[in-house]
Amino acid sequence: MRWTRRLRVCAVGVLAVSALVSPQAGDAAEPNDGRLTDLVNPFIGTQNEGNTFPGAAVPFGMVQLSPDTGHSTGYDYTQHRIRGFSLVHLSGVGCAIGGDLPVLPTTGDVTETDYATYAAPFRHADEQASPGYYRVRLEDGVEAELTATERTGVQRYTFPPTEKANVLLNAGQALHKNVSSTVQILDDRTVRTEITGSGFCRSTRPYRLYTVTRFNRPFTAHGTWYQDSITPGATKSSGPGRNGAYVTFDTTGNRTVEATTALSYVDARGAAVNLGTTQGRSFERLREDARRAWEDRLGDVRVQGGDPTLRTTFYSSLYRSFLAPNVGSDADGRYTGWDHRIHRATGFTYYQNWSLWDTYRTQSQLLSLLAPREARDMAISVLKVDEEGGWLPKWGYGTVETNIMSGDPVTPFLTHAYQQGLLKGYESRAYRALKKNADGVPPPDTMYVGREVNREYIAHGFAPYVKARPYAKPGDSDYHHGASVTLEYALSDAMLAQMARDLGHRADAERYAARSRSYRTIFDPSTGFFRARDASGAFTGQVDPARSEGFHEGTAWQYQWLVPQDLRGMVGLLGGEKAANERLDAFFAYDRLLKDPAGTARKVWVNGPYAYYNADKYNPQNEPDLIAPYTYLSTGRPWQTTDVVHAALTLFTDGPTGMTGNDDLGTMSAWNVLSSIGVFPVQPGFGTWGLSTPVFDRVDLVLDPAYYPRGGLTVTAPGTSDRDRYVQEVRIDGVKYDRTYITTDTLRRLGTLEFTVGGRPSEWGTAPDAAPPSLK
Repeated sequence: MRWTRRLRVCAVGVLAVSALVSPQAGDAAEPNDGRLTDLVNPFIGTQNEGNTFPGAAVPFGMVQLSPDTGHSTGYDYTQHRIRGFSLVHLSGVGCAIGGDLPVLPTTGDVTETDYATYAAPFRHADEQASPGYYRVRLEDGVEAELTATERTGVQRYTFPPTEKANVLLNAGQALHKNVSSTVQILDDRTVRTEITGSGFCRSTRPYRLYTVTRFNRPFTAHGTWYQDSITPGATKSSGPGRNGAYVTFDTTGNRTVEATTALSYVDARGAAVNLGTTQGRSFERLREDARRAWEDRLGDVRVQGGDPTLRTTFYSSLYRSFLAPNVGSDADGRYTGWDHRIHRATGFTYYQNWSLWDTYRTQSQLLSLLAPREARDMAISVLKVDEEGGWLPKWGYGTVETNIMSGDPVTPFLTHAYQQGLLKGYESRAYRALKKNADGVPPPDTMYVGREVNREYIAHGFAPYVKARPYAKPGDSDYHHGASVTLEYALSDAMLAQMARDLGHRADAERYAARSRSYRTIFDPSTGFFRARDASGAFTGQVDPARSEGFHEGTAWQYQWLVPQDLRGMVGLLGGEKAANERLDAFFAYDRLLKDPAGTARKVWVNGPYAYYNADKYNPQNEPDLIAPYTYLSTGRPWQTTDVVHAALTLFTDGPTGMTGNDDLGTMSAWNVLSSIGVFPVQPGFGTWGLSTPVFDRVDLVLDPAYYPRGGLTVTAPGTSDRDRYVQEVRIDGVKYDRTYITTDTLRRLGTLEFTVGGRPSEWGTAPDAAPPSLK
């Protein structure tokens, strides 16, 4: 199907056939053999809390088979011992979760049961990773190779000649808190487990998964362990604490052992069904299938221009953007819903893992552009959470709500899906769920917190900051972040108002639109910044906006521009464009930025991966500021957006430290991709895309004609560079265009977006009507 789509796109001139068959050296993004996967470096972000993983996965796969070294979220490049290759990893999260069933090959007698003790040393010189494949040679001489399918992780171990070649399957340890586990050896090739875990950030709600591992040949010995006790010959172990099994092979002749581990969140039968999907395919075939899946996905974006490092950071970011959300249904369509009952997905694939506070700002928009069919299924899956579990999610892991982060991120996530045409046939269901979420609070006996402060927000126009309020449920509390929660609720209300108006709910639309202006209630004219209010309505916390309270992972400086629904109104509160631009220039250290863009990004903006507070400068490594550089589009200085964006892009580098903090399931990576292309969602939840200078001479996007009738989009900026980075003119489909934004409706019909660039700022985009409009 994708090849057909590309041929259709070629017919309208979006992608030359020669670029698919024999790309020209020097002007094509890919190496001479055309493999875009060779441009991806999975080690980017594995150091300094980027929290990415280098192991094997396919796009949106249920399984991410990757080494764990002792870091709380899996792999850390500074560590040199592997505890096991485990099945589940979330790319770039800030809290421990996953790491289920770490498997490790060893030699000799099995004497230890704690993976921190039996961990195997390795060197990075003996390591290799590419999309869908990972290899390492351990210091004991065992070579481990990993690949993956959508629902299985596949391992190939090459041992030294020995009669004691072991594979340890640790069911009782993981990255999170392991509640309990059962491991059972079914026959001389098969091991089955059931694992219950919990513990994402402050969450305590358990989830359950099932695995079955099938070896390609019989093992010669086996046993199990429980805690510190090892029982040779045993076939089952169960309970809380350390549970595991080991199987032993004779590799004096045949040195290779292969194993396929299937995962299911439903039951053991589901794991067996998923295992059957790999039947008859060799490790090499599965590895090649994974590579082709990634080539197909990455091939929807072809760039020309830029140096090799720029292309590597770009395609590595594109790769990470497609790692989540994850397939949650088995090959037979069954999945476990949030009511903990088994359901069957009919006509769609069920997805899970919803880091919505992060992804609603960038990654969900990128997926709607490049993977609309999957994005539609993801949106439907979120609606199923409401239908089956009783409420929309905030931060969902597997089959449970963790209640991590704050605000109301599910609303802009779903309204964006609506605006992109992804909810056809589901509009009424989506609106009912969103209205319930926007106007109410989940019952106390449910696991959801939803809009926890909604009653006060609706009654008084702000969410109070109540610092000492006890947590009502595990997770985060909106009361602890009243100021930023007010901004987040207001943003969500604005986006829901647009959907309500489109669907003919005029009274609702007016009500939500009025609530979207609630950001004004926390603006303190005496300081010129947002401030938290206490339950009585009085401003509270320190006057200094750099040391403000009541903002989640940020300060009043960093949240001051989170009013994408009404930036013109915000500019008015500050005293007009001149005052707003002075504030923006101070925020971005703009004078210093012009002299030293990369140095300013590294030495002024970034102060550590978790440095969220006590700051008066732009924080490019965290979500509240993702849209902030595009504020200049609304203050008559679009060239300054380019200056800031291009400086921030220097933070993405080709190495383990090449991420600016947690990637948060592709959020930061998607920011890089969209900003590099020059089209960015400046009003998350609505169909407004800001324009800024691309970093490549040409970008060809292959788009699904079911959603984008032209079948593709070509973005050009000939000669773009660090020096020639300012927009002189924009043309859409050959017609001169003076606005700094386009709408989703325009994007759907668009075939070419042409930027003319130069070495000095121009008048482009400076007219009063050129800026993105405020939402009414």
